[in-house]
Amino acid sequence: MSRTRRARRIRMAGVLLICCLMAACSAGSTAGGHSADGPGDAVTIGLTAEPANLDFTKTDGAAIPQALLYNVYENLVKLDQKGEIKPSLARSWSLSKDRRTYTFQLVKDAKFSNGAPFTAEDAKFSIERVAAKWTVALKAPMSVVDTVKAVSPGELKVTLKKPSNDWLYRMTTRIGAMFSRTGVDKLATDPVGTGPYEVRKWNRGDSITLARRDDYWGSAPHFGSVTLKYFKDPTAMNNALLTGTIDVIGVMQSPDSLYRFENNPKYQVIEGSTNGEVLLTLNNGSGPLRSKKARQAVRHAIDHKALVDTCWAGRGKPIGSMVPPTDPWYQDLTDLYPYDRDKAKKLLKESGEAGRTLRLRIPTLPYATACGTVVKSQLEQAGFKVALDQLEFPAAWLTTVLKNADYDMTIMSHVEPRDMRTVFGDKNYYTRYDNPEFRRLLEKADLGSEKEQVGTVRKAARMLSEDAAADWLFLLPNLTVADADITGLPVNSVTESLDLTGLGRS
Repeated sequence: MSRTRRARRIRMAGVLLICCLMAACSAGSTAGGHSADGPGDAVTIGLTAEPANLDFTKTDGAAIPQALLYNVYENLVKLDQKGEIKPSLARSWSLSKDRRTYTFQLVKDAKFSNGAPFTAEDAKFSIERVAAKWTVALKAPMSVVDTVKAVSPGELKVTLKKPSNDWLYRMTTRIGAMFSRTGVDKLATDPVGTGPYEVRKWNRGDSITLARRDDYWGSAPHFGSVTLKYFKDPTAMNNALLTGTIDVIGVMQSPDSLYRFENNPKYQVIEGSTNGEVLLTLNNGSGPLRSKKARQAVRHAIDHKALVDTCWAGRGKPIGSMVPPTDPWYQDLTDLYPYDRDKAKKLLKESGEAGRTLRLRIPTLPYATACGTVVKSQLEQAGFKVALDQLEFPAAWLTTVLKNADYDMTIMSHVEPRDMRTVFGDKNYYTRYDNPEFRRLLEKADLGSEKEQVGTVRKAARMLSEDAAADWLFLLPNLTVADADITGLPVNSVTESLDLTGLGRS
C-alpha cells in the first residue's frame, strides 16, 4: 500500500471515531444498577456506542478500546488524567543516548486471564504482531519500530528506525495493548488480557458485563462487576439514571439535559476536558477561502463566547488552535483572532471574495447542527453570504466533504489525540492545507529532544492559527453525570479508555 493511501486510511479511521463517540449504536433493555454481586459491589454505566465486536486489532472505532483498554487489556505504559505517561506493565524504562532504544523493566507476577504468565516474550509478540496481523489503519505509528528483543523474562528492548517522541505516547493507545501468545484466537468474542477485569457476559444490543479478576497482579478495583449498558436514545439514558437503572452516564450527548441533574444532591455533574476540537474547517485549496484574508475575515467574524453559550449551553473551552489543554505544548491562542466584526468586513473586502456565497456543509451530528445556524448568522452579520447544507453522517458527509473536498466550510470534531499532523499535515486531506514549513516543524518536533518537541510543536500550532487554516470553535467538554456516591470518575477524557480501575462508592 502506498504511503498516501495508508495515510488516507488513518485519517478516515480518525473521523469515523467521531461517529462512535457522538452517535448511538444500539438500544437495550433494562439492566439494573446493582447486580447479584450485591449493593456497592456492582456499578452500571450508560454509554452510546456498542462495539461491533471485541477485536480492535481488526475493527476501527472508539467503542472497543473504550470498554477494554486499561480494564481488560493493559499496556506497558498508560496515560494519567493530566495526559502524562505513567508505568503500567513496565515498572520503569530508559532511553539510549541516540534516542532510538527503549529498555523496559517489566512488573513481576502479572498473568493473563487464561492463566499464562506475562513476560517480555509476550510484549515482543504483541509489538511485532501489530505490523504482522493488525488490519486497522491506526497501527501505522508502530512502523517506526526496527527490532524488538526479549532480553530476559523481565526486560524488553525496542529499537526504533529513527528517534521518535511520538512512539512512546502511542504505546499508551490500543496499539500498545499486551496480548497473550496463547490467547489471540478468539479476540472478537473472548479477549485475553492482564487487566483487573475480564469479560463475563455480552448481551448483544444491550450490555457488556466485566468481572473483577481474583488473580489480578496489581491493586484490585473496588467493583466486582461493571456493566456497560448501551442506549440509542440519550433521553432514555437520562431517564435510566433518574430511575436508578444505571449509576453513571458516561458522556452526556446534549448539555441542555444537565438541568435535570444539576443542583440535585442525588447526583454529581463532572465537567472536564477531551481531545475533541470542534473545527469550523475552511477549504484552503479551492473556492473563496483559498484567500488568507478571507479566512482571517471568517475568524474575526466568529464570536466564540456567544456561539458556545447559544449552541452548547455555555459548555466548551475556546482554544485557538489544534492543541487541547491536556497536551504539554498547549498555549492559549484565542487572542490571535478576537471577535471584531468591523475588521472582518474590512478583510473580506480586501480579499476580493466579497459577494461570493460560501457553502457551509455540515454533518448531521448534534454539535454541528446546533452550531451551524449560529455560525451562518454571525458570518452574515459580517458581510458574508452563506448557504447552509446538512449532509447525512457518516455516508454523505464522508463522501462529499472528507473524500471529495466539495465544500467551503464544514463543522467537525476531531477526537483523536495529538492529531494536528493528521488534520493539517497532508495537502491532500480535506482541509487542503499546504504549508511545507508547517510539515517541517512537525517532523523536527518528532526527531528532537522532548524539550525541543514542546517548543517546536508550539511554533507549528501558532503558525497554523496565524494562517487561519481553520477556526477552532471550542473544545468539546467531557460531561459525566452520576449518583452522588460514585467516586473516582475520570474528569478528563484524554485516552481511548474509559478507565474503570479507580471507581468506587462512598
